[in-house]
Amino acid sequence: MKRTLLIILTAILFTSCSSAVRFTSANTTKYEDNNTEVVTVMYGKASYYGSEFEGRNTSNGETFSNREYTAAHKSLPFGSLVKVTNLANNKSVIVRINDRGPYVAGRVIDLTRVAAEELDMIRAGIIDVKIELLK
Repeated sequence: MKRTLLIILTAILFTSCSSAVRFTSANTTKYEDNNTEVVTVMYGKASYYGSEFEGRNTSNGETFSNREYTAAHKSLPFGSLVKVTNLANNKSVIVRINDRGPYVAGRVIDLTRVAAEELDMIRAGIIDVKIELLK
């Protein structure tokens, strides 16, 4: 009985000290539109990141991945969720702000490639968008 209890306590001790599971950039998070309240609406031009940014740090310290649903905006708080709608085809995607930019005149948001693909903007490169800050 004491030996069994000792084995169980030892097992609990070792498992409680083990590392937590960590998620890597290979795990993408696609944000769903759950009829969230819109706080602010903006309009402007969107572009998307080139592959040369892959693996670099974003402004909030995350590792950039073109497979994540994230974006850069000059002033929205990190972690903000925004719904971006392509005004030419009405396709939309929800992304999380994790970087600053774009720093090109006339552009208001930079999207990851996976988000740009959802908006069907790869061929055009730059599109007119509606950006809705979600609560």
